[in-house]
Amino acid sequence: MHIAFYGSSLVSAYWNGAATYYRGLIRQLALRGYDVTFYEPDAFDRQAHRDMEPPDWAEVVVYPADAQNLAAVVRKARDADIVVKASGVGVYDDELLDGVMAAARPDALKVFWDVDAPATLSELAALPDHPLHRALPDLDMVLTYGGGDPVVDAYRRFGAQRCIPIYNALDPDTHFPVAPDPRFAADLSFLGNRLPDREARTKAFFLQAAQMMPERRFLLGGSGWQPSELPGNVRLIGHVPTTDHNAFNVTPLAVLNICRASMAQNGFSPATRVFEAAGAGACLITDYWEGIDLFLEPDREILVAHDGAEVARHLTELTPERAHAIGERARERILASHTYADRAQQVDAIFRERKPEQETFPTPDRDLRKANA
Repeated sequence: MHIAFYGSSLVSAYWNGAATYYRGLIRQLALRGYDVTFYEPDAFDRQAHRDMEPPDWAEVVVYPADAQNLAAVVRKARDADIVVKASGVGVYDDELLDGVMAAARPDALKVFWDVDAPATLSELAALPDHPLHRALPDLDMVLTYGGGDPVVDAYRRFGAQRCIPIYNALDPDTHFPVAPDPRFAADLSFLGNRLPDREARTKAFFLQAAQMMPERRFLLGGSGWQPSELPGNVRLIGHVPTTDHNAFNVTPLAVLNICRASMAQNGFSPATRVFEAAGAGACLITDYWEGIDLFLEPDREILVAHDGAEVARHLTELTPERAHAIGERARERILASHTYADRAQQVDAIFRERKPEQETFPTPDRDLRKANA
């Protein structure tokens, strides 16, 4: 079964937090026998900041972000058994949605994969003429990065035939414990690009805690932050490539997760960072959001804070021994229940159900799994 997947980028995580989500899922779908072509625009300087070369488990087509080349890649949708348009491609999103779904064969599965459902749903509520309103009734399904029942119910109200959350997860071949790296030494670290709906929460949870604990060391990774705006005990290191994420996560005493405002308000939306940090065995502190306990147990596998003062309290009470124990329990839980192999099995079952004429799909075999390890 051939999947034409139109997304932001598979080969670059630069200003593209969905990259590891795409990689984990698509690699595991390839292991289950799917043939995936990922179409991504050459935009936002992502190709200049690639953190991986095109893999052997997916074909990657990078196209110039102009109308002529857009039309060429849209036509490729007619060759696919499953056509996926992801949210947040960043250029020509509306034209891509209309174009690839119109180009898809009548027997193809048509999927909108939303990697920022709360934001998309806010747009749908505010914009009656949003192209997705027109597309939803004709799509076979909406798959989402998360969101739980609130997102499912909202999409159904807007006319989606079916909406299913496919949560973030761990790729244990990518995120795992490594030796500490002095470059990332700190008491508390946070990794996140500066975005409008994250900035206020970063100040409330991370920078407030730093101001309350001037004797402790804080480390901030990500693009868009300015050193002059940070407390003196916060060290800014800029963009952190995915090759350094494991060391970034395991070196400090604890790592902080801060959800974007829309995802925190909606709940049931664990970020990729949660699973990546847990996979490395990091002690994770997260801002509160509904549904945390579906993934990790508070106070045992993860620490939960409602504001910067509570972050500071957790840090004050945290010893290296307790931090290590929390990180190890989190890693065991995630490996047992929340890997991309689990998510791909779920997606495979959904596709099987919607393609009843396909009595059997390819299944993993040992040689293919070994070749892609």
